[in-house]
Parts: sequence; C-alpha cells; structure tokens
Amino acid sequence: MFDSLKSKLKGVRGIFSHEIEKSIIEEVSGDKEIVSPASKTTPEKISVEKQSSHSTESPQPKESKIPAKSGNEKVAFSAKIRSLIKDQEIHISEKKIEGPLQELELILLENDVALRTVDAISAQMKKELTGSTKKIGSSIDNLVMHALRDALLDVLGEGFSLTAYIESHERPVKVLFTGVNGAGKTTTIAKVAAYLKAQGYSVVIGSGDTFRAGANEQMQTHADRVGVKVIRHQEGGDPSAVLFDAVQYAKAHGIDVVLADTAGRFHNRANLMNQLAKIRRVYSPDIIAYVDEAVAGNDAVIRAEEFNTAVGTDVVVLTKADMDTRGGAAISIAHTIGRPIMFLGTGQEYTDIIPFDPKTVVSYLLGDE
Repeated sequence: MFDSLKSKLKGVRGIFSHEIEKSIIEEVSGDKEIVSPASKTTPEKISVEKQSSHSTESPQPKESKIPAKSGNEKVAFSAKIRSLIKDQEIHISEKKIEGPLQELELILLENDVALRTVDAISAQMKKELTGSTKKIGSSIDNLVMHALRDALLDVLGEGFSLTAYIESHERPVKVLFTGVNGAGKTTTIAKVAAYLKAQGYSVVIGSGDTFRAGANEQMQTHADRVGVKVIRHQEGGDPSAVLFDAVQYAKAHGIDVVLADTAGRFHNRANLMNQLAKIRRVYSPDIIAYVDEAVAGNDAVIRAEEFNTAVGTDVVVLTKADMDTRGGAAISIAHTIGRPIMFLGTGQEYTDIIPFDPKTVVSYLLGDE
C-alpha cells in the first residue's frame, strides 16, 4: 500500500538532509569557529582555514587545521562537523532548501497528490525548516523527518472513529453511503457491517439501490455472509421508502446502526444527484460516507468535491487501498474537501477494512511504523 510514495519520500528526506548539512559545512568552513557542546568550561575550538595552494607552512602545534581535501580527509571533516553541530542552533535559509522542496513537490504530483495539497505540504515544510533558528538535536534527518511528518498530518487532519461516534450519539446511528458506479460501495457496506459486529454493535442494512438489476440480491448475499438483517423493497421502488423502513425496524428492535446503500451515480448527472438529495432529506443520516477507489487518484478527489457540493459529505471511505502504490487520493481528499477518511478497504475479504488513523499512515509512509 502506497509503496511508491513511501520509497520516494525516503529519497527526498535524504536530499533535504544532504542540502542542509552541506550548507552548514559551507558556513562552518568559511573562516568560522565551532564550539563543541561536549565541554562547558573549556570549549574546544576548531578553526577551519583555507590553505593557499602556494603555502608551504606547517600547521601550528596547538591549532587543528583541516585542509580542504578530497577522499578520506574530506569524509573525516564532514563527520567531525556533524558531531560538533549536534545540539547547536543553526539558521536554514529558504534558498538552501529550494531544490529539495521542488523535488518533493514533483514526487507528490507524480503520486497523484492534488496540487492544492502539494502546495500546502510544501508551504508547511518551508515554514517549519526556515525563517528561524533551529536546534539540531540528534540528527539533521530527524529535523527533516519531524517537519515532513507535521506537514503530512496537517493535510490529513484528525481522522474519524465510527465506534467513538456511535458511543457518543443517540442510536440508531444512521449512515448513508454514496459514491460513483463500480467503486465497491455495496461490498464496503458489508465490510463495515462485519467490522461493527466484531466491535459488539448490532447492525441492519437498508438496500436503497433499487435501480441496478440484481442489487438487492447482491446485498442480501453479502448480508447473509456477515450475519446481518437487510430491509429491501422490490426492484424499481422508492429508495427513500426502503431506508425509512430500515430506520423504523432499527428503532423497533433496538439496533445500534443502520447502514444505507444507494444506487451508484456519477457526479455530473443532475437528476440522480437531486434524487440523492431527496434520500438525504427523508433518511436524515447522521453520517454521509462518500465511497471511491484509492486507485482513482485525482479523479476521486474531483468526484468527492462534487458529491460534497451536491449532497454533502461527512467522511470518506477509500476502497482498493492495497492496490494503490501512489497514495495520492488518501493524502488529498481529506485536505481538499475538509472531511476525514473513515476506512480503507485493503482486500477482498470482509475483514479487509481498517480504520484510517492519520498518525499510523504517516508513520508507515516515513518508514518508522
């Protein structure tokens, strides 16, 4: 999952670290002194001076002069500088990270991250790394890692826990699932039902897709497999009436959650979107969940915006996340429409669904999960 993006982010972290370290070494080697933090009373001073190519003088015995040479001496010099700048305060200019920032932006765009989200991540990285004096801590890479983690978490938001919502609201909690044709909405509802049952909640499904041939039968098959009740009407019936009956059943039987299916529709079909608005008025959902494929990338982001404008969206569920190497939709949707991701679908089994936790996802992308 998101393997391409994970690999590229690791590479760009190295570029940031290299450029920042290079700028510090260049600054230090320009007739400046570094005070070692290892000694507080008698600080060790290392003076780095440029030698003239015509100079034949030997180094003074009490002063450590490091010639600007290549090979092992240059490596030793860099290692010494790195050991001395630990816990030192440094200033990183915007100019020094222009190249790495451009590389980061290109990587994000190549992995289907929306332009607005790319700009937000880049701006946050620039804000955190430049403009003030920074204390290096254990390593420059940690400084870069912290900035990148903050930038990704900022666009991903807080996430959304369905179980926490159920615990804090009146039951039955009514969830309405919307989305485009073929995104895996019906299967997702069955997965969510199985997940909630495993958490100890009772569930009923309202089969509101009354227009697609075989939709009722498909939903019934899924429900039988996960062991939940389905409320359904005949094909071609009013989906609003089906969902109304599902809510009444839940109230009469003390059911915790109603999961409502709807017919898949494209965001540019005004009549179908208007019908969805009617369903929303009658069903009065607590949560509207937009379902789309993670592999759709920027298309999923655009469609999510359109659905949010037409009927509203509270949370997003992304299917086929296990097949998505880029991760652009997962990173972009929450930031673009301002709504959190609730679940990721990660396979074909009913148990292949995971709550979306931004901190866990970012830790995975940065390689420290």
